[in-house]
Amino acid sequence: MKFTKMHGLGNDYVYVNCFEEPLSGVDLPELARRVSDRNFGIGGDGLILIMPSEAADFRMRVFNNDGSEAKNCGNGLRCVSKYVVDHGLTRKESFTVETLGGIVAPRVQIGKNGKVEQVTIDMGEPRFERSAIPMTGKPDEQVVEYPLAVQGRTFAMTAVSMGNPHAILFVEEVKEEDVTVFGPHIERHEWFLERTNVEFIQVLNRQELLFRVWERGSGVTLACGTGACAAAVAASLSGKTDRTVTVHLAGGDLLIEWRESDNRVYMTGPATEVYQGVYTEPLPMLDGQMRA
Repeated sequence: MKFTKMHGLGNDYVYVNCFEEPLSGVDLPELARRVSDRNFGIGGDGLILIMPSEAADFRMRVFNNDGSEAKNCGNGLRCVSKYVVDHGLTRKESFTVETLGGIVAPRVQIGKNGKVEQVTIDMGEPRFERSAIPMTGKPDEQVVEYPLAVQGRTFAMTAVSMGNPHAILFVEEVKEEDVTVFGPHIERHEWFLERTNVEFIQVLNRQELLFRVWERGSGVTLACGTGACAAAVAASLSGKTDRTVTVHLAGGDLLIEWRESDNRVYMTGPATEVYQGVYTEPLPMLDGQMRA
């Protein structure tokens, strides 16, 4: 199986071009677990498939390193956008990508070397209703700075869906140990019907946020694009920041704009191709067999 290793601000995935590698009959969750293993596989936060789509120019499927399938991935979208342009799958600089969370519209910025340097993605409209997250409780109710008690501590939590669920926690100071201690408990909290991503946010000023994340199905990662969008929206919604902010993630910065004109969220940031290779281990099949 040919693959490409890419990352968005350190959020790294194994990418497979399914126009060339259709992977029919392959157990994709098991494949994701195997290739993501940093000791016995290629290593990464998960597996992303670049596929044909009947509804958009391309389709993206995202599998976390535990084998669960994600509805969306902002860093993955930027990398997919770079891949399809740099590898000649499209000549467009603006196109559409189908995800489980809906169709999004990237626009690439080409550098002097003819390769994609930056990608701006229309991530769509944020959702706040409990039913959209999804969460327990009244379906139409919004959860904004709601007290969430876990492991003896209470956080002010705002729930946002960017096609996938996010629990935004505003803290006085971001501490790495809080992410690893509280993140896994909140991810699987009984309120969240499909688990949730967990973002710990420190407001630096009205234009900047400090961001750390515990990703659903992956744990601590260096960046989360949809999480950065959700954090920017939550901060603006509660009056803490302006509608355009720079989000400082562990792997670098993203520019997030929640436009008042159309209520849509736009994310701008880099994508990086690291290397290409061939995975030579037998592929796990849905029938329990292995394909050499």
